[in-house]
Amino acid sequence: MTLAWFNCFSGISGDMALGSLLDAGADLDEVRALLGRVPLRGWELRCEPTLRGGIAATRAVVVVPDDVVVRTHRHIAAMVTEARLPPRVASRSLAVFRALAEAEGRIHRRPPDQVHFHELGGYDTVVDVVGTAAALEVLEVDEVVASAVATGTGTVRTAHGLLPNPSPATVELLRGAATYGREIGTELTTPTGAALLAAIAVRFGPMPPMTVGAVGYGAGSRDLAELPNCVQVLLGTPREEDAGPGQDIVLLEANLDDATGEVLAHAVGSLLDAGAHDAWVTPVVMKKGRPGHVLSALADPALAHQVRQVMRAETGTLGVRASRLERWPAAREQAEVEVDGHRVRVKLSAGRVKVEQADAARAAAATGRPLREVMYLAEAQWRSGPPGRPVSGEGRAEWDSGDPDGGSAPA
Repeated sequence: MTLAWFNCFSGISGDMALGSLLDAGADLDEVRALLGRVPLRGWELRCEPTLRGGIAATRAVVVVPDDVVVRTHRHIAAMVTEARLPPRVASRSLAVFRALAEAEGRIHRRPPDQVHFHELGGYDTVVDVVGTAAALEVLEVDEVVASAVATGTGTVRTAHGLLPNPSPATVELLRGAATYGREIGTELTTPTGAALLAAIAVRFGPMPPMTVGAVGYGAGSRDLAELPNCVQVLLGTPREEDAGPGQDIVLLEANLDDATGEVLAHAVGSLLDAGAHDAWVTPVVMKKGRPGHVLSALADPALAHQVRQVMRAETGTLGVRASRLERWPAAREQAEVEVDGHRVRVKLSAGRVKVEQADAARAAAATGRPLREVMYLAEAQWRSGPPGRPVSGEGRAEWDSGDPDGGSAPA
């Protein structure tokens, strides 16, 4: 998996994000080719090498015709859909524009599809957003994370007149993200930059454990006296943190040659109810060529006795064997989204969003939608929404000990 970490020490904007990825090695011609599928004509994208605070950086310059069209979110989404972009480029681009529309909708109290983009609907914004998604695809980036995001102070001039800095749209988009202000009277983080992070970044925080393969710097439009006006992006592969010894667990197993499918299914559920981290059944061929099953369960040493007793009681086995193991489970969080007014939980871990099947099944039954469509909509809702959505157990890691709906996750 390829990871991209944006270090937003001087904020982030659409052209800064695009410039950093081009500086990190995204091929400009490939990015232009993908952008060329969008039904907009007359724009030009070029790279300009520059210095920001003594750091060599790339400035992505978008040259566009006079563009006075005020586009709606629906119009822009239709253009992106019509472009037949690669799936990740399209989904990332649509998620960014959806995040912008929802933020503007909350500010102006309008439905997202009726929001009129002013500066945010111009050629340059479309090129910045789709170009950034295209550059991520060219670099084969699977997961995006970001540092705490710096913002400026004072006021900024927009199509709506003077607004506070950070602008209301930027604040809406960064709701729930790690942010901080600098005593600089410049718009360090723009709504487009904030929307890119809100829609694409899976989490905010310090640089994750990774093996760095490439570094890029995307320059802002002006040079600042206070600090380098650029965003840094690091590309690489995630690595396991050296966490020392793992969690002690016990693997309990029993060979069964006379258990029915109903008994085995009930036994797995009973083992999980008894406190097992996970439980499963493996088909095997036993002595004399007879088919059989191995019933397995992982448990904390303190619960091994009661889990073993349940295994014996539910199956009638004459023996249970045990092995001492270690495991290094990944941290995860849980959040909620809405699909047609029904709450659906999603589990979040590095690079993954997984919908709770039981919640999705209830929503499917209530709405009449197919289950797979509800699961797709729930995942899309999470990816397209801004940070700060309701999270159960926010800020704490949970052991990956199986699905709350009765399924199990790999140990």
